[in-house]
Amino acid sequence: MNAESTGSLIAVLRQAVIDGQAAAAADATGRALAAGVPPRTLVDEALIPAMDEAGRLFECGEFFVPELLVAARALKASQTLITPLLTGSQAASAGRVAIGTVKGDMHDIGKNLVVALLQGGGFEVVDLGADVPPERFVAAVTDDGADIIGLSALLTTTMLQMKSTVQALEQAGVRRSVRVIVGGAPVTQRFADEIGADGFADNAAAAVVLARRLMDRSA
Repeated sequence: MNAESTGSLIAVLRQAVIDGQAAAAADATGRALAAGVPPRTLVDEALIPAMDEAGRLFECGEFFVPELLVAARALKASQTLITPLLTGSQAASAGRVAIGTVKGDMHDIGKNLVVALLQGGGFEVVDLGADVPPERFVAAVTDDGADIIGLSALLTTTMLQMKSTVQALEQAGVRRSVRVIVGGAPVTQRFADEIGADGFADNAAAAVVLARRLMDRSA
């Protein structure tokens, strides 16, 4: 396959993800793989730029939550075909992030958006789900090797579980080996500072930027 046709397939896949066209994204992925385009190339040149662009459009007000959700679905349609083919060095990620909504809070739409953008941004994500107790976040560090812990809360009453989780990480002796980021509707930078988090993000796109910055610092 010549460079021009490879570039064309990559461009089609990238646009399909941005547009939230899951079937088109899967089709473009299949055609690119059949034509011999390396899986990692599709990740680096199509999926990551697509989700970065979706995040940028969200931040500037051109995309809203529904657009991000359909872009995330299109991303997953492509990843389903690509991920099994990534092995060894091809599967190298930007870092491993374990993320969940804290104990007592069942809201997960915001968390799911962050998961999608992190995956699109090249991170390996351990999605812990909702109503996650502090000890599960600790296990994500000790057992899953998380570089970053992401804590989400939508309720003011569950925000305190973020503090409990940071304390649990300290008591387990792993706080210094992991970065903690927090976010959610009631969460502020001031609160993040008060509980000893390493960063705060007020939207999904900002969470990806923050995660990259924290990984660069720890490199």
